[in-house]
Amino acid sequence: MMPNSHHAPPQKEIWSIGGGKGGIGKSLIACNIAIILAQLQKKVLLVDLDLGGANVHTTLGMEAPEVTLSDFLKRRTEQLRDVVAETGISNLQIISGARDFLDAANPLHGQKSRLLRHLGQVDADYLILDLGAGTSFNVLDFFLFSNHGALVVLPEPTSIENVYRFIKSAFYRKFRNVVENRALKEVVDAAKDQKNALGLQTPHDLLQCIKDMEPEAGRQLEAEMKKFKPKLILNQVRSPEDVRIGFSMRSAARIYFGIDLEYPGYVEYDDCVWQSIRRRRPLALEYPNSRPRHSLERIVHNLLGHQQLENPMP
Repeated sequence: MMPNSHHAPPQKEIWSIGGGKGGIGKSLIACNIAIILAQLQKKVLLVDLDLGGANVHTTLGMEAPEVTLSDFLKRRTEQLRDVVAETGISNLQIISGARDFLDAANPLHGQKSRLLRHLGQVDADYLILDLGAGTSFNVLDFFLFSNHGALVVLPEPTSIENVYRFIKSAFYRKFRNVVENRALKEVVDAAKDQKNALGLQTPHDLLQCIKDMEPEAGRQLEAEMKKFKPKLILNQVRSPEDVRIGFSMRSAARIYFGIDLEYPGYVEYDDCVWQSIRRRRPLALEYPNSRPRHSLERIVHNLLGHQQLENPMP
């Protein structure tokens, strides 16, 4: 037997879809990305990690599955594979989010570690994680666990602000997990507060401060910043100006944060989106020739090829 035969195959990709606030189309985008990957003959597992408001099964037009993530978190079942449900869509399975379980929105550290360990061993080519709203440690840790962390943003100020906040919080969380030194952890914690005594406003400021305190840790932080490349998906785009917001956010993240934000694409606004939700049928299946479906296909192909939009629309 091969030594690592009961571990997941190394080529498995984990994509998370987050975004800082609710009602921006995360679940819709996660579900349809999962369907498009499944139609490309990839074996896909879609995991509803919106633990407070699980609705992926509804977006897929399914009845609520009998067993959900809460059965696993509460150890009513030991194996994650026991809570996997068939969707009726070829190559696509789901794990439905916790329904009956108020603490599920904030699983304990041990529960989360067990869940991440089991997710890492799942038999699938692609794991799509639909994250909850906000920037709790659990949401950030699921985001950081993935190979591709994508953030959904609407072309409006509050949504854009939320995404910047999410990027900062995720980066500080990532770096705090990497540094050993207690004093450096305290500096990272201080930096999270906009009114901190050290005057640190951005990840860039934090980098300079750490370099001064401990050059080796500064080099480590710089390496982590280079590796940290969140993806941006603009949703409900109605105009070329909306499309350009993605390019502006990319520049701003580079200048103010020192972080590379990638922009694999946007989803055009279309009435067929809410019509598909009302019909309880996934957009990708109900409206296969629609503009949003084509937008999502382009995003999937860009994520698969590690590409992004290059030129703003004229």
